[in-house]
Amino acid sequence: MDSIFKKVSREVIVALLFFLPEARRIRIERWLRGREETRRLERADVAIVSFGKSGRTWLRVMMSRYYQLVHGIPERALLGFDNYHRRVPSIPKIFFTHDNYIKDYTGEVDSKASFYPKKVVLLARNPKDVAVSQYFQWQHRMRPAKKRLNDYPPHGADVSAYDFVMDEKCGLPAIIAYLNLWAREAPKVRELLVVRYEDMRSDPEATLRRVMDFVNGASSDEQAVRDAVEYASVENMRKLEERNVFWLAGGRMKPGKKGDPNSYKVRRAKVGGYKDYFDAAQNAEIEELVRKELSPSYGYDAPAGDAPGRAAGA
Repeated sequence: MDSIFKKVSREVIVALLFFLPEARRIRIERWLRGREETRRLERADVAIVSFGKSGRTWLRVMMSRYYQLVHGIPERALLGFDNYHRRVPSIPKIFFTHDNYIKDYTGEVDSKASFYPKKVVLLARNPKDVAVSQYFQWQHRMRPAKKRLNDYPPHGADVSAYDFVMDEKCGLPAIIAYLNLWAREAPKVRELLVVRYEDMRSDPEATLRRVMDFVNGASSDEQAVRDAVEYASVENMRKLEERNVFWLAGGRMKPGKKGDPNSYKVRRAKVGGYKDYFDAAQNAEIEELVRKELSPSYGYDAPAGDAPGRAAGA
């Protein structure tokens, strides 16, 4: 209820500023969102950070199911900050964030200082796949106001997948900059676990076990881990989305348009699927950009098992 009240209050404030130029309204809304996120981060026991479309929802469902099985929490209640903690105080307060707005409130444009004293899980994914997933998110699921707020192409714009992916503001350059900043700042974070989407796909049980051990500070229930992974399979996640099982989470787990697979939150879940959308020359340019610009600490030029364990850049 607290988060709903804050969201409504923010939307009322923004609506009352209709007379201001759009650019200033956007700055104010981003500041308000940043203030909300900063205050939540300060109260959190654990922060789970990721660029959008990096597998956060999948991880969230697995973690939710784990706690549901271990503590008897209802299925429809998706893990969200302190809702599980209020039911079972031993469950940490977990803050899921794309880290979009905190800098607009704190001014920490080139650092992650707000995260330094925290226990942080950084969820990374190959930026080439992230960029394509963001393209479909922008096309089919993103609200027009959110596009304006985050400087995406305007609603209804005719933008090809390649042009979107190469866009400085929303495509590969922005994703790479995000990951590189985290790589540089990683050694300053008190406790940091780097988890790659590709490792979740190749060995979800081992990856979820690492996450739960880190988050809870204790060994995980092995059977609950196995059952949570099975529950959060791609096939079952799509069924859950179609049935709107997590209706308490709002529109987060609903298809944008029933029957259109590109509008689902759980779309393809394919590693390396970005290649399907570009010709050979475009793929070569995309590969070269990532090879030259992305920090090698994430291991995307190495086999999946060679990812950094403690921290990117450590």
